[in-house]
Amino acid sequence: MTTADTATLLEDAADRIADISRPDLQIMLRRAALRLRNAAAVSMDDDVEEILRDLAGELGMTRNDTIRYIVREWMEKNTYPPVHELDEDGDIDGIG
Repeated sequence: MTTADTATLLEDAADRIADISRPDLQIMLRRAALRLRNAAAVSMDDDVEEILRDLAGELGMTRNDTIRYIVREWMEKNTYPPVHELDEDGDIDGIG
């Protein structure tokens, strides 16, 4: 389950608090607590934290989403993720 899914479930539960069963609410709160506990797992130097905050604000992303974005971009630029090979004789969508 992603952070957005958890947040959506919690917001929905808050809107319908009288309708949510106690066990369901406990599950959602435990998931949220686990995510919060793990959210600060990556700590940076103060100057890097400041840059991350500024960049996250510019991109309209959270700190953690910004870190994920930076790492993914770096990995893609350095060809770490697997590259999907195209068959020269295979069909492609679009005009080439």
